[in-house]
Amino acid sequence: MAQVARVARTLWLCRCAPAWRLGGCSQSQVPVQRRAGFWGAARSPGPAAAGRPGSRRLLGAAALALGGALGLYHTARWHLRAQNLHAERSAAQLSLSSRLQLTLYQYKTCPFCSKVRAFLDFHALPYQVVEVNPVRRAEIKFSSYRKVPILVAQEGESSQQLNDSSVIISALQTYLLSGQPLDEIITYYPPMKAVNDRGKEVTEYCNKYWLMLDEKEAQRAYGGKEARTEEMKWRQWADDWLVHPISPNVYRTPAEALASFDYIVHEGKFGAVEGAVAKYVGAAAMYLISKRLKSRHHLREDVREDLYEAANKWVAAVGKDRPFMGGQKPNLADLAVYGVLRVMEGLEAFEDLMRHTRIQPWYLRVEKAIAEGALLH
Repeated sequence: MAQVARVARTLWLCRCAPAWRLGGCSQSQVPVQRRAGFWGAARSPGPAAAGRPGSRRLLGAAALALGGALGLYHTARWHLRAQNLHAERSAAQLSLSSRLQLTLYQYKTCPFCSKVRAFLDFHALPYQVVEVNPVRRAEIKFSSYRKVPILVAQEGESSQQLNDSSVIISALQTYLLSGQPLDEIITYYPPMKAVNDRGKEVTEYCNKYWLMLDEKEAQRAYGGKEARTEEMKWRQWADDWLVHPISPNVYRTPAEALASFDYIVHEGKFGAVEGAVAKYVGAAAMYLISKRLKSRHHLREDVREDLYEAANKWVAAVGKDRPFMGGQKPNLADLAVYGVLRVMEGLEAFEDLMRHTRIQPWYLRVEKAIAEGALLH
């Protein structure tokens, strides 16, 4: 029973592991001085024209028209140039992503794995999925790192293993935005050993919420330091807090625990016997364990209240003036929060969350953006 309970908890909370080189801001601007010069010429007729009022008015009108036309010409020229540069960057990003062959080792019901899938799907990056058996984990026997998600990225003859959901996302986003070699990017996220609050040795990753960009790349990606800081803050919040109410909520009652395990068995890679044992023994065990989790994470007696509070806190952070925290398209924080919550879909906890909080409009917008393969560019 204990083993099944550990497996079940891992499926929901397969804890992945905590960014560094981001430049300041630089703003590219349309050369308004040149256009202002034309208007200045229009307002300053030559000395010969000044002596004849009719000619002066005629020349002034002509100069005004010429200045306006040239101003519109240069405005259109710079607009087209910006579009061309935009298209070139888009083509470059598509070229980069097409060189990668990605394989994701996961548990379908793991919120951290769901975060990675949300990122890959949003950016329309093709990938293969290997569902890991949560008991034997034979599919990841090649790895000394024994948690999921694990992403293996094949680029030409080079193969890289990326561990930890936030490292995977940060490294791939850096790759897409900067074009740096992936094997170099991975070195920016070194693993380190640490002891957690239960005295267990764990692996953490330095810099995992940072994108490793130079100043111009950072400016293109964020537009300002505040947006970058906000994204990092809420990505970490999703990992450090939002995941904690998930298990206590999906195992809140015996009926909910049984429904959750039915979902886990259906989506997971279980054998017939393993599935039957997991569904009934695991549901009973996790119902009891969820009580301990509630105490460990200082959740309320009614854990729904913690889930609702977290959802409303996120909605308040996004605000009413933008569809996503990222503005007109989801950023990495939007995708992280969506990915964590998505694993509850189809369960009573998810239906209650949509009914009793203000998160549904935002959630549906992200869902639509991902379904449409919303663009990087």
